[in-house]
Amino acid sequence: MLLLLTEMKRGIAVTGLSALAQSFGTVFIALKYAGVAYLLYLAWSMWNAPVEIKEDEAPRRHQPLKMFGVGMVVTLGNPKIMVFYVALLPTIIDVGHVTTGGWAALTGTLVTVLAAIDLAWSFIAVRARRLLANPKAMRAANRTSAGMMTGAAVAIATK
Repeated sequence: MLLLLTEMKRGIAVTGLSALAQSFGTVFIALKYAGVAYLLYLAWSMWNAPVEIKEDEAPRRHQPLKMFGVGMVVTLGNPKIMVFYVALLPTIIDVGHVTTGGWAALTGTLVTVLAAIDLAWSFIAVRARRLLANPKAMRAANRTSAGMMTGAAVAIATK
């Protein structure tokens, strides 16, 4: 029954979004091209960005636990994660029959996985920072990113 209600809600949401898209098609097209223009602006800015790193712009190292906590809060507050769990969790686990211990295990698993991912990203960021300390490498990274943003803008504009 829960699955049927969930599917009905999804169907109603899709129908509503379709009606909205048909009613406000011009607004969505304008929004699409505004997004394309913004991506092109970002690409241009990145292509022309200075390649010098000032030491005073680096994050302070005196409170690593606080920085980690802020990263966890940002990650846990990310709406993509919430949508992922709202959409996926009911298809894997019968949420109507999960005990308090089960919820504790799920929560512990979530926090452990997110902490491991955040630590991995932190490790990668430290390595990338060392690599990008070289102006030549930073210019290449900026121009590669600018090219990708331009490609994304073109792909969005042509669809």
